[in-house]
Amino acid sequence: MIDIWTPKRIGAIEVSNRLAMAPMTRSRAQYDGTPSRLAAEYYAQRASLGLLITEGTQPSHDGQGYTLTPGIYTDAHVKGWKEITDAVRAKGSKIFIQLMHVGRTSHPDNTPHRRQALAPSAIAPKDQIFTPNGLQPVPEPREMSADDIRQTIADFRFAAKRAVEAGADGVEIHGANGYLIQQFFAPNANQRTDAYGGGIENRARFAIEVAKAVCEEIGAERTGMRLSPGATLGGLDEGPESPDLYRFVVAELDKLGLAYVHIMHLGNEALLADIRRLWHKALIVNRPGRAVADVGADIAKGLADIESYGQFTLANPDFPERLKKGAEMNPADRATYFGGDAIGYTDYSALTGAAA
Repeated sequence: MIDIWTPKRIGAIEVSNRLAMAPMTRSRAQYDGTPSRLAAEYYAQRASLGLLITEGTQPSHDGQGYTLTPGIYTDAHVKGWKEITDAVRAKGSKIFIQLMHVGRTSHPDNTPHRRQALAPSAIAPKDQIFTPNGLQPVPEPREMSADDIRQTIADFRFAAKRAVEAGADGVEIHGANGYLIQQFFAPNANQRTDAYGGGIENRARFAIEVAKAVCEEIGAERTGMRLSPGATLGGLDEGPESPDLYRFVVAELDKLGLAYVHIMHLGNEALLADIRRLWHKALIVNRPGRAVADVGADIAKGLADIESYGQFTLANPDFPERLKKGAEMNPADRATYFGGDAIGYTDYSALTGAAA
């Protein structure tokens, strides 16, 4: 019987169990985007999970939205990530770096070049963002030109190459959570009249072209993509066509043979079943708020090959061991999610002595 402890082949790698660390922004990088030294300890502490998917990592200056998030496009970035991947590999786990271009969810004060953000259309979300000067409204972005789209696809390609140079087992393209790729999906953020706007096929085009470019650069077997069907983060509204759009996207990604698709599942069970049917490689499912008692349920039902977890793995560096022993889980401290030092980052306790 397949359960969370059964090894699984994912593209070019084999993972020792079917538990993954979901990507979580922690905002503890250096100002130039180089990961902090603490990051190597943070990820290595959680290497008993079969797969670690890193925090969102910008592929370019234009891709940055928040302060103190890491990048993967300079030599300094590569060197910093190499320390992390070496530490994770020494503990026997695998690691994919998530490539996150935030699109309009940005502010010039948060980027190295202080430029207006790029987006499918010049439509600002009705939202605010933290900056070095405090909480500010997210300003109107600049609509991407054809050249901007080509350059952004090239940026994803280059960042994927650099991630592999840094020792990553692969990359996860962030197509979820209200960021650039999902902005192309949503009609209220994408009002283009060219080949990237309008019907489902056009709104999906950018995501597919990014995936193709990354696959060409590092191989489909080292490429994954995260999707969040129906998510409204960043003020997005995908409209009534949303399920059909994701059926189309998944079917097109399936033709490319990506290592995995990673679904942030928000409750449309019929759509999840369709994705499972359409997708023929590894499927990772993340259910926000899943209870400890339900860990492994999607794998047992055949709905997922891997289950990913955020808060549980953030607060419990030994999450698999606690599951095996039925031990109590540490609660996550929301006050230390973003920014700061070791507190709420590398100081969560592991089982020891009698507790183990």
